[in-house]
Amino acid sequence: MNWENAVLWYVAFVVSATVHEAAHALLAKLGGDPTAYHGGQVTLNPLPHMRREPFGMVVLPLLSLYISHLNGSTWCFGYASAPIDPVWAWHHPRRAALMSAPGPLANVLLAALAFAVLWFVGVPASDTGSAVRKIAGTFLFLNLLLAMFNLIPLPPLDGAGVLEGLARPLQRIYDGIRRLPYIAIVTFVLANQMVLYLFVPVFRTVTRWLPYPY
Repeated sequence: MNWENAVLWYVAFVVSATVHEAAHALLAKLGGDPTAYHGGQVTLNPLPHMRREPFGMVVLPLLSLYISHLNGSTWCFGYASAPIDPVWAWHHPRRAALMSAPGPLANVLLAALAFAVLWFVGVPASDTGSAVRKIAGTFLFLNLLLAMFNLIPLPPLDGAGVLEGLARPLQRIYDGIRRLPYIAIVTFVLANQMVLYLFVPVFRTVTRWLPYPY
């Protein structure tokens, strides 16, 4: 295994997932739901998020790294979550929608920062420049992927939370879907297929905006 790439991908995932969930938790607190705040999720410290989702933030990313290594590549994926009071969400659908949106927006912000680094670094003239470019490229790829994946309007993804908060009649429909057995697994499979078709052209378009090939 290429341990340098493996560590980079895992650290990038942990940082990106932590920022994503901290954004959810902060907006929920500001909107009147302190559940995530009391759970310790309004923080950029990844440990509380790992304690809440040890499988999604530790086991699954490491497992995906191992599987990707067997296929001759290096990547990882996982998940995290911030607790929400469903009664609060039901009575304040627009606030719940606002709570769902900041996670993907946080990933877009991280992707924008990574893009800016790639823009200013340009063609690296040193090992340090090459390392910075590699780190920024990983953050750009991963955060664009996380943002697009989470905006798909299928529960339990954030896109569903935003949509049902803005269109109240959809709330009952989504509540019914959430009661279906294994819906999280079904959503994960469907969302992966959708992202395969959506992500590649978006990523290629974004990287074409860079002044130097990436």
